[in-house]
Amino acid sequence: MAKRPDRIKAELVGTYKLLDTRLTLLDTGQTLPKNDTGFVMYGRDGRMMAMIRREDRPKPVTIDKATDQECLELFRSMIAYGATYTFDGMTVEHHIDISLNETWTGTTQIRDVKRDGSKLILSTRPAPSPFDGKMVSATLTWEKFREA
Repeated sequence: MAKRPDRIKAELVGTYKLLDTRLTLLDTGQTLPKNDTGFVMYGRDGRMMAMIRREDRPKPVTIDKATDQECLELFRSMIAYGATYTFDGMTVEHHIDISLNETWTGTTQIRDVKRDGSKLILSTRPAPSPFDGKMVSATLTWEKFREA
């Protein structure tokens, strides 16, 4: 008997902390570990939010004194978006309606999903990296926060 869509979605619902990011460069096949930090949240209402920042993100003394280069690096060192989502048990689609990177707004980002206990493993399809534009695929491992 097939699972009902609301039951499948319930398997994903929750807040997760990023544990590990691995980028595969498509031109060389090289896999690189990244020291990113982040969170992703999937709500029962079909909405989600994600925030990921690179570990080497700059920290200007104050935002009003940030140089143009620092502002550019701040933009390039973070991913943040909100979306509705659909989940079929194997693939989650993020239908983005707000994003730090406006080129993602109005797009659908597809992630292949695997589970390992409390861990959620999301793999991207090949695409330009939002950080540097190189063609990559990424595997992100998240751990679900326990409910209080």
